[in-house]
Amino acid sequence: MNEIPTHHLVYGTLNDYVTGEELTDTDDEQTRQELFRMMVEKLGYEKEDLEPRCFIETLFSTQFVRSNIELAVSLKELGKKFLIIRYGAGSLVSRERSAIAAARVLEKEYQIPLAVVTNGRDAELIDTATGEILATGMDAIPSRDRAQEMLTELEFRPPAEGKKREGEMRILNAFDVEICCRSI
Repeated sequence: MNEIPTHHLVYGTLNDYVTGEELTDTDDEQTRQELFRMMVEKLGYEKEDLEPRCFIETLFSTQFVRSNIELAVSLKELGKKFLIIRYGAGSLVSRERSAIAAARVLEKEYQIPLAVVTNGRDAELIDTATGEILATGMDAIPSRDRAQEMLTELEFRPPAEGKKREGEMRILNAFDVEICCRSI
């Protein structure tokens, strides 16, 4: 079961919609599960297209950070991830750059071309090569059919390496550090 900081209300447990894994039931987890359900039931993805709870770990200046990616999305016919989704309550704009960084370093063989940031009520679809916001609103999350159409347009850039990779990892480390739950 996942570790939850003490400032979250815990309602018990729930089963993950994609994997069936037992998870701690919080408001944030309920929103994540609604998102997973929407991906399958409304947008037409198969559960096998979805990889929940990916993460990237960084350590800079003695600051260890685990950056969570709620969902990585792939298509069987493509054979690789083309989209990541990061969730967080509140403002989307404050999460854009860290989502781009995560998409650029999650895979070692290529950069994931699309990222979505969402708070469960609103969303932005981002081109991770340019940082351009391609669409806004929950309808910005491409359906499986739309994703298949987009495949010819997507550019899977070579992986970020050396100082570029380190820079993206530093961005994740700085943006995703959690200070609210620490003892002072």
